[in-house]
Amino acid sequence: MTLPTDHQNRIQLNNEVHARPPESLVTPCAISYLALYSAGQRGEDFRAITALAEMHGVPSPVEGAVHYSQDFGSFRLKWERHTEFSRLKVIVPKPEGGAFEKPAIKHLPTEWVANLPGTVMVATHVLFLPMPKKPIDPDQLAKEAFGGNWLIGAEISGGSASAFSDYRVHGDGFSRLVVYDNGLKPRQAGRTVQRILEIDTYRMMALLAFPVARDLTPKLSTQERELAQIANAMTGDVTVEEPLLLDRLTGLQAQIESGHAETDYRFAAARAYFDLVKRRINDLREERLTGLQTFAEFVERRLQPAMHTCDAVATRQEELSRRVARATQLLSTRVAVAREQQSQQVLESMARRAKLQLRLQQTVEGLSVAAVTYYVVGLVGYLGKALEAIGLPVSAPIMMGIAIPVVAGLVWYGVHRVREAVTRDEGDPVD
Repeated sequence: MTLPTDHQNRIQLNNEVHARPPESLVTPCAISYLALYSAGQRGEDFRAITALAEMHGVPSPVEGAVHYSQDFGSFRLKWERHTEFSRLKVIVPKPEGGAFEKPAIKHLPTEWVANLPGTVMVATHVLFLPMPKKPIDPDQLAKEAFGGNWLIGAEISGGSASAFSDYRVHGDGFSRLVVYDNGLKPRQAGRTVQRILEIDTYRMMALLAFPVARDLTPKLSTQERELAQIANAMTGDVTVEEPLLLDRLTGLQAQIESGHAETDYRFAAARAYFDLVKRRINDLREERLTGLQTFAEFVERRLQPAMHTCDAVATRQEELSRRVARATQLLSTRVAVAREQQSQQVLESMARRAKLQLRLQQTVEGLSVAAVTYYVVGLVGYLGKALEAIGLPVSAPIMMGIAIPVVAGLVWYGVHRVREAVTRDEGDPVD
């Protein structure tokens, strides 16, 4: 049967469910685990893994790969690339020496390890051992493998294993984890150890938001006080100061939005990592060992309050942004109303001036009519005197008297027509 053409991402998306499979583990073995924060360095860790593979003469990861698993002979290497970090796992079967005396990472070139891109978030040595015949004594285990520190531990995977850690960074820069196998299948063992390591990794990645929240708190307090001062000033009659208050508000809003843009991703990522921590803890299926804190109790005791703090600061920041936006909108409305009132007053003043100008113009027109009539009637008088001088029976004063109303009427009519034409061209009503 011939199917329609595959979607361009079908194979990639289908294979995503098989990406980063856990390594199969068989007791005894030693593991060294690194989680390196390397946001923005996606290509550098890939090149480092490729260089190590070429150095040992084993197949390199394919171009663009985000995970790689390869047997190097004396050890097995697992590398995975995530959004913000990469993680490296070195697995050595049948470790030599006592507890943590010869960790698996010793099989890697020292200079190569030192030059790995990124900064260390988690570094853990793991011992995966068969369950001893005698009952485990946590105090004795703490002395032998954890420098006498208090242990966190529990039975996991429905009693198929027991895990212990002190969650402390020891002198070599690594924390320590001991897992005793009590009937785990190899793939199940790999998933179990990976879950414990992921709890620590995602816990640390989630806590990256905590210093951000701590640093942001005093800034938010300052911004809230600034907003309160502006809001108090807005309650009075501050028409003259409203543009200044608006400038302060817009400046404050710019600061808040800038801070929100810088921290929003970090807080969102913290919530996602915290959800992963809780999910991995549930997957462990812990059962309490007498006298020991479980991994869930230890991790959530400090992580959960930190996440609540981050959520509270993020919510506070968003609420402050909304309050400033509302205040800005309110003040902008007040400024717009004030400007409309000022514009109305200007228009009224202009209307009064226009009326005065019209009256002045009408007065000038009357004077113009009188002046023009005076000069035209004078000309008529000169004409009458000239006719008298040649002997015609006319009287110059009578001619002038008769001409006055005629000339005045014609002049007034002419001026009125001119003003009417000009007014019509300007689109104004004619009085």
